[in-house]
Amino acid sequence: MTLSRRNLLAATAVTSVMGGTAMTGEARAAGAAQGSTGAGATGAGPAEAAAHGSRLPRPRTRTGFDRLAADGYALLSGRRVGIVTNPTGVTPDVRHIVDVMHADERVDLAAVFGPEHGFRGTAQAGGSEGSYEDPATGLPVHDTYGKSGRALADIFARSGVDTVVFDIQDVGARFYTYIWTLYDCMVAAVLANKRFVVLDRPNPVTGRAATGPVLDRALASGVGREPIALAHGMTVAELALLFNAEFVPRAAGRPADLETVLMAGWRRPHFFDATGLPWVPPSPNMPTPDTALVYAGTCLFEGTNLSEGRGTTRPFELLGADGIDRRWAATTTELAAAVGLPGVRFREAYFAPTFSKFQGKTIGGIQLHVHDREAFDPVRTGIALLITAKQVWSGFAWRPDHWIDRLTGTTGVRTMIDAGAGVDEVAAAWQDGLARFRRLRRGYLRYR
Repeated sequence: MTLSRRNLLAATAVTSVMGGTAMTGEARAAGAAQGSTGAGATGAGPAEAAAHGSRLPRPRTRTGFDRLAADGYALLSGRRVGIVTNPTGVTPDVRHIVDVMHADERVDLAAVFGPEHGFRGTAQAGGSEGSYEDPATGLPVHDTYGKSGRALADIFARSGVDTVVFDIQDVGARFYTYIWTLYDCMVAAVLANKRFVVLDRPNPVTGRAATGPVLDRALASGVGREPIALAHGMTVAELALLFNAEFVPRAAGRPADLETVLMAGWRRPHFFDATGLPWVPPSPNMPTPDTALVYAGTCLFEGTNLSEGRGTTRPFELLGADGIDRRWAATTTELAAAVGLPGVRFREAYFAPTFSKFQGKTIGGIQLHVHDREAFDPVRTGIALLITAKQVWSGFAWRPDHWIDRLTGTTGVRTMIDAGAGVDEVAAAWQDGLARFRRLRRGYLRYR
């Protein structure tokens, strides 16, 4: 017999992906209840394989991919498959799902589509890896970053696939680009007449509530295509269902041929560490779930001339600029006590970014320390930090292109802060739109 990489991997692919994920009868019942909720939602089907004896602790949450594999890839049977994924597309034993599926004769995996940062995750923000042949599998990797509409549909058409699968870990913020990769791919799948399957993963900062301003369509961009809240409080599969009903028909003329594979064992109050799943950085500056916890608020500093901590070991937890001193932390602490910013403390900090803003220069600023994540509100905290930074640092400036408006989804945050508005006044301005989004969102939630 001629040995190939596929043959060698196939010997362990099925048992490895099942490692530690055998379902009890109780879990099957709970999974079925979740997996069959709503049109287009697909759960695990036949009895699932037993664990292969792995000594890894059994994850409490089973991802959409875990359930798809446990069902023998029945949903992909007879289909020529392409997958949109990145380094976060892993099994509980941290094997990449592309390697697993490529090695499994039950899956006809024909192409990979790389988003921002690339399929293997080597590119920095605003970059990709280009198109190439993956050296590990020999599969063609198509660069889709920055592509949408007909241009992206043409890539799907040229790839020769009939089903596009999406599996990427999100972080719960509107301006994190992978959910708009999802949206763009759904629109392109309609234009190219391709079936679309979304494999769900947890929202690492819980799915308890949506917070922050809702995007004004006049400010639509790659960091926000459609009107959803800044912190949406949804999983990617839930967002796919919302997009498909509310937004895709407007862009593509009809909904996508969509199926979603939901998780088992995830609940809306769960932070990422409750899942038992391994954390793989979704992008180079999202190293830990702690980063994701603050990101919806502190990423707003991308719209200013302050460093948002890129080039440090604690991006988005460290903020600063040349000329800022201890007064920022002291002023923010005072404001937090006055207006009520629970769950977080602010420490005077000094750091020298290795790249991005203030590269190689020691600057002063603040480090956020979240001590009660249940009470912490990242968006309101981010607004407070913008207000105090402007108060204590004479060099404060918005980016000349008003990128802050794209990030917040509104011109109101910038103009109100410039006019001297306080935290509560700024937040009050987005409440009506947020209330409407929360009502809309309810119809697409699939977990308790």
